[in-house]
Amino acid sequence: MRVRITEYLEVDLTNEQWCCQRCGQALTGARQSYKRGCLVAERPLAEVHPPLVEGQSFSFCPDPDYCRLLEFYCPTCGTLLENEYLPPGHPMTHDIELDIDALKTRYGV
Repeated sequence: MRVRITEYLEVDLTNEQWCCQRCGQALTGARQSYKRGCLVAERPLAEVHPPLVEGQSFSFCPDPDYCRLLEFYCPTCGTLLENEYLPPGHPMTHDIELDIDALKTRYGV
């Protein structure tokens, strides 16, 4: 029994696993952060936020001394599951915490 949580994430209540909605790959246990089962890439901010006008001397790019961009991918199909901007050295956020027992009760698992 799978329940969709976000556009590309679902939880398998029978096996208590986070899964990629696109390919069905189990990522990690549903009682922990799904990000632990993802491939993580840190993207250069200048690559993601290029100047809006070619040759301009300033950019709207966040300062890399104060900000970094992490992207979380399915290790099987490469679907981008989530991204987040964080200060350097800050741990990944635990952004979704599910009450697995309540979901199992609700869906009769």
